[in-house]
Amino acid sequence: MLQGHILLAEDDERLGGLIVQMLEKSGYHQVDWVQDGEDAYEYAIAAHYEVIVLDWMMPGMTGVEVCSKLREQGYSGAILMLTARDSLHDRIEGLDSGSDDYLVKPFELFELLARLRALGRRNFAPLVEEVIQISEMTLNRSTQAMKQGEQEAALSPREFQLLDLLLRNKGSVLPRELILERIWGFETDVAMKTVDATIKLLRKKLEPFGNADKIQSIRGVGYKFDD
Repeated sequence: MLQGHILLAEDDERLGGLIVQMLEKSGYHQVDWVQDGEDAYEYAIAAHYEVIVLDWMMPGMTGVEVCSKLREQGYSGAILMLTARDSLHDRIEGLDSGSDDYLVKPFELFELLARLRALGRRNFAPLVEEVIQISEMTLNRSTQAMKQGEQEAALSPREFQLLDLLLRNKGSVLPRELILERIWGFETDVAMKTVDATIKLLRKKLEPFGNADKIQSIRGVGYKFDD
């Protein structure tokens, strides 16, 4: 079974809700659900997903457009396309856009699970740097610790997740709402000020290494890491 993060992009509220419920009951505890193509693209570039389940017809951008754009930008995770289109031409178009599998609506939820298990047996995971260099400082993903010379500091899980998210999107502005959803969960009761508080704590950890000012506040929007 896939153990990582799953992104579901489905604009049908009833079907989307059923899929999320089924995935969670089947042990997939990290499921993000969006309902339009633009959100699907934004979520996908904000963090790595082991698999993206894309509905073909969505507002904003179609699943095929999202898939093509992600592949052009080097996304290497598995993509499963959901669609009511079942002609040979449509199947070819879906696969040519970069999807790894194709499931025609209506389908049994158990078949979707089987497809996900099959994708999970294939290795889509990109090579992720174990140690990230930030100027003179290094961040170790395994130990979640920062080091520079003899100086070392450990990050809390939330601080590490936040810094890792910022680094994966270096130079890009991440809205506070997106940070909240990605770190604390889509249906979290955590207040938005928790994002600001965690940023403040993270800056304190970075200050002795001379990197605190690299986390920039974008007034009224969010934050970005600028190296």
